[in-house]
Amino acid sequence: MLWHKLSDISQLNDIQNLSKEQSSQGLTVLLFKHSTRCSISSMALSRLESKWIDNENIPTYYLDLLNHRDISNEIASLYDVDHASPQVLLIKNGVCVYHNSHNGINAAEILEAAKA
Repeated sequence: MLWHKLSDISQLNDIQNLSKEQSSQGLTVLLFKHSTRCSISSMALSRLESKWIDNENIPTYYLDLLNHRDISNEIASLYDVDHASPQVLLIKNGVCVYHNSHNGINAAEILEAAKA
């Protein structure tokens, strides 16, 4: 997966704009919130990366939430989802259209939801 590191809160505006641009083509943006100290988070990330079918049409963003909890909190507020770690969100036209966490993170399910 080609991860874009999410490390500045201002990037959320860029993601919002990108998701709106992508939406006109029926596409989404993926956010992955990861705790580098959590074995479940590491397992979910590894499983996602190993099963992901590269799709250049789905920009993927990686958030190290231990270093950027402020961004994680803003994501929860902006997209009206409870904070979890690990957690994935699909953003389409500026709104979260899918989210899941922990063992519910499944590449095939995410890719299917991205098509909807």
